[in-house]
Amino acid sequence: MNTCYIFGALDLESLAYLPDDKDYIIAADKGVKIAEKFSINPNVIIGDFDSLGEIPNRENVKILPVKKDDTDVGYCIKYAMGLGYKDFVIYGCIGGLVDHTVANLQLAVFCAENNCKVVFVGENSYITAIKNSSISINNGKGRVSIFCAGDVAKGVTLSGLEYPLFDATITKDFPIGVSNKFINDTATISVKEGTLLIISSSIL
Repeated sequence: MNTCYIFGALDLESLAYLPDDKDYIIAADKGVKIAEKFSINPNVIIGDFDSLGEIPNRENVKILPVKKDDTDVGYCIKYAMGLGYKDFVIYGCIGGLVDHTVANLQLAVFCAENNCKVVFVGENSYITAIKNSSISINNGKGRVSIFCAGDVAKGVTLSGLEYPLFDATITKDFPIGVSNKFINDTATISVKEGTLLIISSSIL
């Protein structure tokens, strides 16, 4: 499968990752305006449209109830998973309302725990999560923070960073991984058992 791109409501100045004609595009509610800004035509527009303020006059619209358990973005992720997508790039969802940002951090963890790869792109930040696996970041510059996204994460190893760890155990209540720095061309973050939330100033 190719990548599923989801556009949320927050404005963007540029796109770090560019979809091609083989990728699947979802606009979540007001995210349709952001997609239009970059001349991207969504395959489907999904939402309750409380942010947009109107229902788009198009055929490819899926209307959600305002009162629901999932956020619009959460529903979009699950909708794409149901189509078989396991690789996500999500724009316009980090920043703005703090509660929705936290919700999207949880959705990054949800993706990792469902064997999916996801990158949430914010202003000067890239967020992902990994479970029982590793990630390498090439040409990293600036900062990267690593947080335990469950009760405990075991076998955590950080290399290519100013503050390394080797086979460490980290917990949800002590942010030992905050504000690390890239020092090599390639940094590797791995966890043997558990889930990590990763926030990077460099593209993932």
